[in-house]
Amino acid sequence: MRVYQTNEIKNIALLGSAGSGKTTLAESMLFEAGIIKRRGSVEAKNTVSDYFPVEQEYGYSVFSTVFHVEWNNKKLNIIDCPGSDDFVGGAITALNVTDQAVILVNGQYGPEVGTQNAFRYTEKLNKPVIFLVNQLDREHCDFDAIMSNMKEIYGDKCVPVQYPIATGPGFNAVIDVLLMKKYSWKPEGGAPIIEDIPAEEMDKAEELHAALIEAAAANDDGLMEKFFEEENLTEDEMREGIRKGLITRSIYPVFCVCAGKDMGVRRLMEFLGNVVPFVNEMPKIQNTQGQDINPTVDGPTSLYFFKTGMEPHIGEVSYFKVMSGSVKSGDDLTNADRGSKERMGTLYACAGANRIPVDQLNAGDIGCTVKLKDVKTGNALNGKDCDWHYDFIKYPNSKYSRAVKAVNESETEKMMAALAKMRQEDPTWVVEQSKELKQIIVHGQGEFHLRTLKWRMENNEKIQIQYLEPKIPYRETITKAARADYRHKKQSGGAGQFGEVHLILEPYTEGMPDPTLFKFGGQEFRMNIKGKEEIDLEWGGKLVFINSVVGGAIDARFMPAILKGVMERMEQGPLTGSYARDVRVIVYDGKMHPVDSNELSFMLAARNAFSAAFKEAGPKILEPIYDLEVLVPADYMGDVMSDLQGRRAIIMGMDSEAGYQKLSAKIPLKELSNYSISLSSITGGRASFTTKFASYELVPNDIQQQLIKEHEAEAAEED
Repeated sequence: MRVYQTNEIKNIALLGSAGSGKTTLAESMLFEAGIIKRRGSVEAKNTVSDYFPVEQEYGYSVFSTVFHVEWNNKKLNIIDCPGSDDFVGGAITALNVTDQAVILVNGQYGPEVGTQNAFRYTEKLNKPVIFLVNQLDREHCDFDAIMSNMKEIYGDKCVPVQYPIATGPGFNAVIDVLLMKKYSWKPEGGAPIIEDIPAEEMDKAEELHAALIEAAAANDDGLMEKFFEEENLTEDEMREGIRKGLITRSIYPVFCVCAGKDMGVRRLMEFLGNVVPFVNEMPKIQNTQGQDINPTVDGPTSLYFFKTGMEPHIGEVSYFKVMSGSVKSGDDLTNADRGSKERMGTLYACAGANRIPVDQLNAGDIGCTVKLKDVKTGNALNGKDCDWHYDFIKYPNSKYSRAVKAVNESETEKMMAALAKMRQEDPTWVVEQSKELKQIIVHGQGEFHLRTLKWRMENNEKIQIQYLEPKIPYRETITKAARADYRHKKQSGGAGQFGEVHLILEPYTEGMPDPTLFKFGGQEFRMNIKGKEEIDLEWGGKLVFINSVVGGAIDARFMPAILKGVMERMEQGPLTGSYARDVRVIVYDGKMHPVDSNELSFMLAARNAFSAAFKEAGPKILEPIYDLEVLVPADYMGDVMSDLQGRRAIIMGMDSEAGYQKLSAKIPLKELSNYSISLSSITGGRASFTTKFASYELVPNDIQQQLIKEHEAEAAEED
């Protein structure tokens, strides 16, 4: 295939809810462009997208699929994204490296939560949007109701470019109000029959044509002036106005297709080729140094690797966007993130599992290559005298977590290597080896997301794994001051061990004054501060350690050992073995022996004194609380709220957003464990949610007692 210049390249993301028909549309686009000779189907498991075994097993897109079509001397790079919110990483990646979003709307259901989620991502990234109402041949499709709903959600920016004459099983014709023509198709679809608009449709067509002209003119002062004078624009002027409106998100054109019958697809591709913005017309992406990257072949060569695919018999397939300059097979480039040198192998234009060799790819283009030595997702390869790094893709927080272990423990290392490899394919899989919880935790976007990982681990990697409920990272703290002392004494012939530590614990809050006086059992303890250390704990909160020993009762050289003993107990709190936080420790007295005292003795004495004081200091367990935001259809609001209240959630507020109810709450992490499954069950998969860590708060007393009992039982079993 020929080498395309930057001003001939357009990059497009296909988005939409699961079941909206993206994979089927991709198949029809490839067929229309002559890339494939016959259209496959999801049911037959022979589509260009969804070619991985796990996708064919579940009948769902799991990975985004990159392909291209050549149309009217333009190259359209298209990324077909998974519709399920569990695999949102593919959609977010695609939107960051493309310049136009085509959002499919299911003709049976209209805009769904998945539609709204996709739209919100385009909003965050300021990407142009075209809506595509698909499946117009379905029994319950009502285009007018869908348009009314879309205008209610997205406003008057939603402007039909086409409307169907009739929907349902007999669908075969649309009126195009940009070209003012009737398009109809024979049962096999494909090339349309183009005719004049029938008289009975003319009034409606002219009304929508006028609305489209006005929407197009609003994006250009010159066009608006002409519109006021003549109340009309030429086709080319309308295209120019729509193109400018797309760039500024001032217009969301709405098209009609039946991708399954290849009706309307060719006209859509004409519009994509003629109207949507080119790469060089969109706002510039910045590198990590804050420089705008201009997509021009005259700039230095810089590639950004946004996706890694693992394919049988091939290994890693590395997908990249040419951010600047151009690249050829055999070029020597430097990995900006890893410092290694790479020689580019054969370059390919992407077509799903198929790849077409190309001689060169220019700025703005998307391609792939294989057998790179040391390139990972997110890396940049640069040419001479260029050191650009990129970090512009931000993924959402995880929503569902499970502890994972290999059924055969000897395969743990092999499992970890496989998890690292899978994370290259999907960065929203996050793997954490928790020293605190003594578990390997896999975080994902939902239950189905992690179920897919398990299927791949067991079927592709041949490693049997088991999911367990993850432990909760509780914290322990105190609510009042307490005093304790402990003498560690051990004699066994020769030098013994001796250390005695007297200390006071109290709750620590930021900015509190230094201690001067404590009273316990009618006795006063005055503090004379000799030294103070403030330690920011890696698990959150602080430990403040004060040396208030007077009269040489303990040598200063033993203070680090005492602090070490305290820290050991902070790392394994006395109540449940969880990390302790926000404690001030004052060592005010003790004893030592001229021969038998050593660091170990004082470390053990401090550890035991700390434990004794902690248990007398009104100890409390803290649990992680998360901010929760749920986007839910109004019909399900009551059920969702009832479920949350049963999960100890506190409702913080309710609002409406684009036709849906947005519910904000604070909820304990423990209660979020199976929330994605529950929410999907309650709403039939029509709701979505996001979470973010908020704070640590006290657990209720009954739960605290239960946690302490469970910990004691576990400790007894280990003994």
